[in-house]
Amino acid sequence: MRTGPRKREAMAYFTVVIEGTGETYRSPEQRTVLEGMAALGRKEIPVGCRGGGCGVCKIEVLAGSYRKRVMSRAHVSEDDEAAHRVLACRVWPTSDLRLKVLGKMGKKVGAGDTAPASDGC
Repeated sequence: MRTGPRKREAMAYFTVVIEGTGETYRSPEQRTVLEGMAALGRKEIPVGCRGGGCGVCKIEVLAGSYRKRVMSRAHVSEDDEAAHRVLACRVWPTSDLRLKVLGKMGKKVGAGDTAPASDGC
């Protein structure tokens, strides 16, 4: 017995605010934070490997929640992770986020702050 077409669940969108630049963008839940930042079209957003191995996209999540995938310990220590310093290519928003860019990306974007830990590449 056919019950008709399945209804698609509504996709969640979240607002991401980049501290220091004041930039804001809307991101669907299936887009990584880095993909959303790259979509802003700024040349100075380094993209790197997109797989968590190079460390150039390090951010600190100041507010909000996210889900994450494995990140290289060479670039994100356990202390970093506990302090919500993660790689933008390995996190997806699960709520609105406020973040600060760190390391090489922070210098290029002009956020003015750098991470205390290694920033890769």
